[in-house]
Amino acid sequence: MPSTDGAVKLTAEQRAQIKDIVCEILEIEPEEMTDTSLFKEAHGADSLGSIEILSSLERTFDVEIDQSQLTRMVNLDGVVAVVEDASK
Repeated sequence: MPSTDGAVKLTAEQRAQIKDIVCEILEIEPEEMTDTSLFKEAHGADSLGSIEILSSLERTFDVEIDQSQLTRMVNLDGVVAVVEDASK
């Protein structure tokens, strides 16, 4: 559902799906991750994991995400924002 600024807002179910993807790739339990916990610092993510997350999101949500967006994908909130922007 588009918001007033033209961005697409993801549903709670889609947000949970993103969290599941990230947790699976980073090999952590969902309860270990908060919306703002940093992937690299708090969960030991590396650049390969980031690219895997990006690729999985593209397949799951049928969007195209430029690799330049990886710098925004530092936590769950950032990943959700990138997917919302790519869904416009």
